[in-house]
Amino acid sequence: MAFIHHTTMTPTKLELLTEWLPKQNWYLGAAKTPELFKAGGFRLDDPEGAVGIEFMVVVDAAAQEPVAYLVPMGYRDTALEGVPGEALIGTSEHGVLGTRWIYDGVHDPVVMAQLRALLRGEAMPQHQSESDTPDPTVTVHGTGPDDGLDVHINRVLRPAEAAQRSSGSLVAGWTWPNGTTVRSVFAAMAPQ
Repeated sequence: MAFIHHTTMTPTKLELLTEWLPKQNWYLGAAKTPELFKAGGFRLDDPEGAVGIEFMVVVDAAAQEPVAYLVPMGYRDTALEGVPGEALIGTSEHGVLGTRWIYDGVHDPVVMAQLRALLRGEAMPQHQSESDTPDPTVTVHGTGPDDGLDVHINRVLRPAEAAQRSSGSLVAGWTWPNGTTVRSVFAAMAPQ
């Protein structure tokens, strides 16, 4: 199980995402500088213990209507080779672990392998800010083999009805700026 250090990161994850998010083709905001706050998420454990894995929901409150984004992230102690430049969200100085290279999780093979394991029912979602604490609010519908299937991550989150959940879908929640909690499909298995 991953140990969560309650320490500083400079710059913070939200500061890094404020710069990185508007450059993504799936960003819906009109503002060049979003107003982000952490709204939810969970973690997965790397079986090797080398990569920190977090699925963070951030809400951009700069727009007239707030927009929720899912950003899977991989935290590493060295640069990840063989990924496109836009995969790097940024680097940050962790108060305990030193320099961390923070990557968009869709480009990190460890993050994607653990997400696939979760969708197969072979990994346990962990609380976002507590060590060694499963998160029972994160649910997977219809686990099973993923042969011939790809993982689709919903970058822009919208509240989901039970009927919209498909087999092999990952559902979790977050909180809107007004305090309302909602759930959505974060990721799902789909044909390649």
